[in-house]
Amino acid sequence: MPGPVTHLDTDVAVIGGGLGGVAAALAAASRGHRVVLSEETDWVGGQLTAQGVPPDEHPWIEQFGCTARYRRLRDEIRSYYRRWYPLSERARRSRHLNPGLGTVSGLCVEPRVGVAVLEAMLAPHRSSGRLRVLLGHRPTAAATDGDRVTGVTLAGPDGERVHVAGRYVLDATETGELLELAAVEHRTGAESQAQTGEPSAPAAAQPLAMQAVSWCFALEHRAGEDHTTPRPQGYAHWRDHCPPGWTGGPLLSFTAPVPRTGEPLARTLVPNPDEHGGGVADHRTVGGDFELWRFRRIAARASFAPGHLDSDVTLVNWPMIDYLAGPVYGEGPAAAARHQAGARELSLSFLHWLQTEAPRPDGGTGWPGLRLRPDVMGTTDGLAKAAYIRESRRAVTVTTIREQDVALAHRPDGLGRPYPDSVGVGSYRIDLHPTTGGHPYLDVASCPFQLPLRALLPVRSTNLLPAAKNIGTTHITNGCYRLHPVEWNVGEVAGELAAHCLEHGLVPHAVADRPERVEAFQQQLVAAGVELAWPQVRGY
Repeated sequence: MPGPVTHLDTDVAVIGGGLGGVAAALAAASRGHRVVLSEETDWVGGQLTAQGVPPDEHPWIEQFGCTARYRRLRDEIRSYYRRWYPLSERARRSRHLNPGLGTVSGLCVEPRVGVAVLEAMLAPHRSSGRLRVLLGHRPTAAATDGDRVTGVTLAGPDGERVHVAGRYVLDATETGELLELAAVEHRTGAESQAQTGEPSAPAAAQPLAMQAVSWCFALEHRAGEDHTTPRPQGYAHWRDHCPPGWTGGPLLSFTAPVPRTGEPLARTLVPNPDEHGGGVADHRTVGGDFELWRFRRIAARASFAPGHLDSDVTLVNWPMIDYLAGPVYGEGPAAAARHQAGARELSLSFLHWLQTEAPRPDGGTGWPGLRLRPDVMGTTDGLAKAAYIRESRRAVTVTTIREQDVALAHRPDGLGRPYPDSVGVGSYRIDLHPTTGGHPYLDVASCPFQLPLRALLPVRSTNLLPAAKNIGTTHITNGCYRLHPVEWNVGEVAGELAAHCLEHGLVPHAVADRPERVEAFQQQLVAAGVELAWPQVRGY
């Protein structure tokens, strides 16, 4: 039997505690409003922490191109390492400390450090009583009255149920769950060319063609030891499986498509590569191929005092664990559970293959010394707490951001489409992983872009705001709006917008409908440290 229902009343209900959700809660609480923030796992931080993915960022992130609060997050993460870790002399002197020396980002860090800093940023608001955080709570239902969402029911541990009534409800879930629960118009998967006019869109819409999810894990290497994991039940299937559109052979191999060209490329793996005379900066140098170990390394021995680490720790989010057998939402709970389990089995199969069958540079096979680090991921099995979700349900909003608004090939000035209602900026290539509909990679140059306010406004709902990867992008433009600093910017603006409407007795559409109101809201954002426009930089 379900447990009793606890009723909470608040100004702003933020459902989902990923980066967008945390940013939204900070923004609204900082302006003195009561906030309830819920999160399905027991870690806030989403893709940075519970999903284990170091931040994917643009080339100018150390100078500009993010909000002041996101920059504080980055600065505080570095300060945490400087305060608490025994850093090497080189790391201490580094202006832009990168503890993992990973090549995907200038800030490759352990998930636990991200959690610690995010919790510290939230702590003053929890202490004041303005913010209540509900970990281990997932949304199960939403109540509506016409075009308003009046409350959200959450399922908590041990059968606990909580009903949160908020004057504003922000959907910061990883998959845009509230959009469906509250019957807010939304899309999933790939739109058709007729719907969006996008050159790269398919001829027919494919709602279940979604980017692969990946169940990440952390590894170290203990030479001379045997940490071989049990052979997963479906190992034989995954070892020989070649998904549609996948070039170069089976999924469990070191050959995978190059995202920008689709050509097969043999990667290399050299655990603890600095032992072999390699440098620490170029992930393409070992063996002349794309070297995997350094790519998302989150703890490098060279960053710490001698003896602190016996091995580097690398985060496995490589093409071989892209799960393409089906989407983890959109087909009902049974299918979602099956595909979540399948994604976990694929990752464990890849690990077993690495330990037993993977070809080594010395001509041997397998690295039995590869060992999972459950402590790094905060789990018992060593996998991340949640799958890395690249693509969410997307609200149908007043403005839809399309490929031709951001793709470099369609923007001769090298800048994304300008929006007079800009509420933020971001930059990343249009980076679409293969999909559950059989589409291959789509990876094309894009321009530094703006975030239009109207892309946060559902066409009908008056008090539900998307606050993560569920804004009014398309399947294609989600590929450049889904990354860490942009998700944070979206959530922060949603929190600021809810606060602005509460303070001025407005609804979001009324803010967007009049230029002077847009300008007043933009002034609030600028005062909070939100950048609204780019300097003259070109796409990449």
